[in-house]
Amino acid sequence: MARPISKVAPDWWDYTTLDAHLLADAAKLAPNDLLQLSRDGFEVTIYDTLEEFYCAEALEYVRVWQQATTDNPVGICGPIGPTEQLPLVARIVNALDVKLHNAHFWGMDEWIENDRPVSMDHPLSFAKADMDLCFNRIRRELRMPDENIHFPLDLDAYSESFDAVHCLVMQGGQGEVKHWAFNDPPKREGEWQHEPPPPGRYLQLKTRITDLHPMTVIQNARTSGGGYVPQVPTRAATVGPVETWKADCVSIWHPGHHDNAFGVRLTALMISKRAPDTSVPMSLLADHPHVKFNYYRGGIGTVEAELH
Repeated sequence: MARPISKVAPDWWDYTTLDAHLLADAAKLAPNDLLQLSRDGFEVTIYDTLEEFYCAEALEYVRVWQQATTDNPVGICGPIGPTEQLPLVARIVNALDVKLHNAHFWGMDEWIENDRPVSMDHPLSFAKADMDLCFNRIRRELRMPDENIHFPLDLDAYSESFDAVHCLVMQGGQGEVKHWAFNDPPKREGEWQHEPPPPGRYLQLKTRITDLHPMTVIQNARTSGGGYVPQVPTRAATVGPVETWKADCVSIWHPGHHDNAFGVRLTALMISKRAPDTSVPMSLLADHPHVKFNYYRGGIGTVEAELH
């Protein structure tokens, strides 16, 4: 039976093209049902307070960096979204005098305009956000060297750095189109007119420049620009599945305002059931050996009709 056409972007694949029974099953999940989706290789945790949620997210950075040594430099790859943990990371590092000289950090992605990554003068620059919210707040004597901070500017060098340094954790959020970083669903074109590409094909993608699904553009306008869509680029450089699978753990954080109540249920269900589908890129993490989903209970919400 032919896959449905997307309800939101007919020229793209996305979660609205999935089997209706799977979508209905996801919508029925209660918050405590999410905990029951944990399995070997997939861990679900729910935090009762927002303070505890962001503190735990920040501590993930610090615990990774505390393991870095001269003989064993290690790092974490982190998102812009959520960002609330970043000032907490700096505060904890300063308070505990954590020396970061052998630690590394990878920024997940960056906007592309005119075929080039945007500069830090761009109001939506991810590199600028990382520096302003975290690294520039760390005391200079504790900070990691500039060369240990990797952004996807030179794409080949960025990708190769995952072979040179061990990434212990790739931390991220989940967008409304069910991506991590900017690993968006593919376009519905060429040989993929009637079926999305198989997971194995998608998992071959490395750090690259990619076109963004319209839902991603609208979401970023909503969360970062007051809804001003013309300001948001339609292309981005992003870490790929190839680099993601070099990380020991993929840790996804759901505060409740990036994706919606339905979305944070759907991806957990697909990962738990080992049901990867490239129309839902986050579901491909079903094949990663160590994935963690972290929820703020107050952000899980409900999936039911409610008119206002």
